[in-house]
Amino acid sequence: MGISGRAGGPCVGWVNSGRQGFPPGVWRAYGHGVWTIRLGGDLMSRRPARVLAGLVGALVVATVLVAPPASAAVSAQSLLDDLTTSAESHTTTYDRDDFKHWVDADGDGCDTRAEVLKQESSIATGHTGTCTITSGRWTSLYDAASFTSAGGLDIDHMVPLKEAWISGAWDWSATRREAYANDLGYAKSLIAVSASSNRSKSDQDPDSWLPPDTSYRCEYVKEWIAVKWRWSLRIDSAEASALRSGLSQCSSLSVDQPSKA
Repeated sequence: MGISGRAGGPCVGWVNSGRQGFPPGVWRAYGHGVWTIRLGGDLMSRRPARVLAGLVGALVVATVLVAPPASAAVSAQSLLDDLTTSAESHTTTYDRDDFKHWVDADGDGCDTRAEVLKQESSIATGHTGTCTITSGRWTSLYDAASFTSAGGLDIDHMVPLKEAWISGAWDWSATRREAYANDLGYAKSLIAVSASSNRSKSDQDPDSWLPPDTSYRCEYVKEWIAVKWRWSLRIDSAEASALRSGLSQCSSLSVDQPSKA
């Protein structure tokens, strides 16, 4: 069974695509978006109740990890004002393995890293095997470096996994941490950047690290705030001061509106 498509709202029904000129064994969930589910043979006709239950479960997981894209704009200052300020906690218990990544949420053969590389390349990407991205054209926003080979790029979590952990993710379920680590539902959550700039950033927050390319710093601060707001993560006092200082340098406070995860 495979799932592909685009999320845009809740699933409200199923259509057998074979009745609309599509191959038998292909079903579609329809609502505000479209999901295509491919089944082997006459699996649906033989075991409809069991298969539909499995489809619904798979669709729920895919929807968590691949949510509707943001479209409206909002003031980053208003998002910052809505964040809770408190001291970091559980600073010694972080384990990267607690955040499962990279996963193939929609079952198309491309994991989260590949999906980000495809989305951010300015040209069609080349690949080997099922979906190992090898070539394209990317600009690392952290340092303005250009790439045509994917090998020099890391996929960075805008808010690093350790920062998320000490800001509240220590109290999350494994499922929610996996959703965070593979968040394709908000374009600012994951970003393809040069490996060197990502290693320089490591797990630091804006109080101690900002992108070397100063022209991107304002956007970086706004996007950091938006991701923290999306996942209801807390900020510490030094971080809050750095974010307010960063926003004061921005000519515009507008940032893409994230949905709450």
